[in-house]
Amino acid sequence: MPKAKITNEEALAFHLEPTPGKWEINATVPMTTQRDLSLAYSPGVAVPCEAIAENPETAYDYTNKGNLVAVISNGTAVLGLGNLGALGSKPVMEGKSVLFKRFADVNSIDIELDTEDPDEFIKAVRLMGPTFGGINLEDIKAPECFIIEQRLKEEMDIPVFHDDQHGTAVICAAGLINALHISGKKIEDVKIVLNGAGAAGIACIELLKAMGARHDNCIVCDTKGVIYQGRTEGMNQWKSAHAVKTDLRTLEEAMQDADVFLGVSVKGAVTQDMVKSMADNPVIFAMANPDPEITPEEAHEVRVDAIVATGRSDYPNQVNNVLGFPYLFRGALDIHARAINDEMKIACAHALAGLAREDVPDEVALAYGKSLSFGRDYIIPTPFDPRLIHRIPPAVAKVGMDTGVARRPIIDMDAYEHGLRGRMDPTQSILRGLNARARAAQSRMIFAEGDDPRVLRAAVMYQRSGFGKALVVGRPEDVRSKLETAGLGDAVRELEIINAANTQHFETYKDFLYERLNRKGFDRKDVHRLVGRDRHVFSALMLAHGHGDGLVTGATRKSAHVLDQINHVFDADATNGSAGVTALLHKGRIVLIGDTLVHEWPDENDLANIAEHAAGVARHMGLEPRVAFVSFSTFGYPVSERAEKMHLAPAVLDQRGVDFEYEGEMTVDVALNAKAQEAYPFQRLTGPANILIVPARHSASISVKLMQEMGGATVVGPILSGVDKPIQICSTTSTANDVLNMAVLAACNIG
Repeated sequence: MPKAKITNEEALAFHLEPTPGKWEINATVPMTTQRDLSLAYSPGVAVPCEAIAENPETAYDYTNKGNLVAVISNGTAVLGLGNLGALGSKPVMEGKSVLFKRFADVNSIDIELDTEDPDEFIKAVRLMGPTFGGINLEDIKAPECFIIEQRLKEEMDIPVFHDDQHGTAVICAAGLINALHISGKKIEDVKIVLNGAGAAGIACIELLKAMGARHDNCIVCDTKGVIYQGRTEGMNQWKSAHAVKTDLRTLEEAMQDADVFLGVSVKGAVTQDMVKSMADNPVIFAMANPDPEITPEEAHEVRVDAIVATGRSDYPNQVNNVLGFPYLFRGALDIHARAINDEMKIACAHALAGLAREDVPDEVALAYGKSLSFGRDYIIPTPFDPRLIHRIPPAVAKVGMDTGVARRPIIDMDAYEHGLRGRMDPTQSILRGLNARARAAQSRMIFAEGDDPRVLRAAVMYQRSGFGKALVVGRPEDVRSKLETAGLGDAVRELEIINAANTQHFETYKDFLYERLNRKGFDRKDVHRLVGRDRHVFSALMLAHGHGDGLVTGATRKSAHVLDQINHVFDADATNGSAGVTALLHKGRIVLIGDTLVHEWPDENDLANIAEHAAGVARHMGLEPRVAFVSFSTFGYPVSERAEKMHLAPAVLDQRGVDFEYEGEMTVDVALNAKAQEAYPFQRLTGPANILIVPARHSASISVKLMQEMGGATVVGPILSGVDKPIQICSTTSTANDVLNMAVLAACNIG
């Protein structure tokens, strides 16, 4: 499968649009009336101020301190880029902040300190202590990072955690627990070789020793070789703590009969001969980024019994810090912890290891496009496993309570776990699953409007994201010019550009279309013009003849016109049972609305058909359908003949014996609100509806656009369902990313 390619232009555009940077701040309380403002600020704010001054612990009750982490750096060791300075590190720190929110619902602010003086840095962070519930240090070079973290731990009463050290160590430990489980070895018996004595490497070896690895069995190497007792060159106090009495002097010598290799160093540091010399069932964690010390292919070529992990997402067993720091902080914050201690880190590692040994949920397999089960190629959970949020923080919190760092212990752990389940946005896993399925399908996607820069950018993103081949309908010179203007001039060689002037299938297309239209008032000249001049018709003909696997269009013309043109080639109208279903994603909920494209004024039979199409779309997206036929009345009141068909449609589904939940007619609040549903104990839905079938296309359009403009909902669709081939029609207001999303839906053949 092709690997995704990210260009400089895409990366810059991602950070520039829709607004510069990666996060913003929103109020969590009403800020509308004068009374709201008086409560939020003066005079109402004085009351919690006095309460906190009298009892500082109440800051966790009356402010956001208990769910706020600072991501702090001075930019002296940014990723693998070196010392870029405080300002140069800001994009990375912003990224770390949004990862906290995305994976564990932890609010986070990035702070870049413009100093390389450890004392100044320490003082600045310490003085900010009252603001935050925890401090995540990031991208600070060694050895200053050791000094800074140790001092701040001593001087602050909130968790201070340097993720470059301990994040890697925790995930490494989790993987090693399982690797040793598979190879039948015990941590206290194995010989461990570490290459790379920087922040991450030393943290890894220290955590493994805390878990039972014996000091004399751990050989640490740096660029000058083995760190042995008596060595003076290139030493410091942190390296000296791991010096051993040995005659070994080189990494090559140390690797002889080693059970475990941990690499936090550089590409190519390990050779195949070194791997050959290791003990049976060797464990190799080659974690150098972006390229490992030795690739899994190279290691397995000489040792089929090796268990290999890397830091890369395109290999099995990724040692990814995002598996650790969000959940460590989530658990620590929720007990108002004074620190994150070794016991909490070890608890996190054991919880991660245990999760990898369990059956993998179907949604994870769907997202990765393959089945996953515990074994040599799956010793660490995937970052997108939905169980992480409710499995790891409770383990961390419990140990934090047991070891005395909790200010406010959790009394009901079951209730805590249940609450964690509800914190995460389920729409993320749906969208991720669609992307994975599209990548597995490798569809040849036809982008009909190659004269539009948005469509061209989407086509480039489709291909460079590894989804498949992008076929662009347009004139080569025009496509080239627009790509160059968009800063994507090099992409013209990657795309396949097709139009009526250069296709060998022109006559075949004309004959096919004439057979369809000759009794609908079209003569051969009309057909010639349609095939030669209308990109929507031409693209649809490509799809009909198997010269592409899916079609995306509609960004330049109104959807009604585009649908009319497509109907020259396909039966995509109301008469043939097609329907448009739009997905609304908002605040962790996803609701499908139909029909948003095809039926102007459907009757009860049409409505039943639309419901069946929508249920099919929902299942393609990993949802169990719950359909509500909505109107302005609920179960007959108020009486209205215009609501009658919404009352009759469920009866049509009764007769068809469909296999999904449905009910109606009802108002939208009853459909979407479980509390409101309690007033109607006879109704058949087991929870809030996730599909709303509306009376007419105008009400669908109003609903979708109102949610988009006023509610800030993300709109995906309309998804065209009930057509023989995958066709998706964008709106004229679509961004390049919207067009790409529609291409992904077409590639997944949703509809």
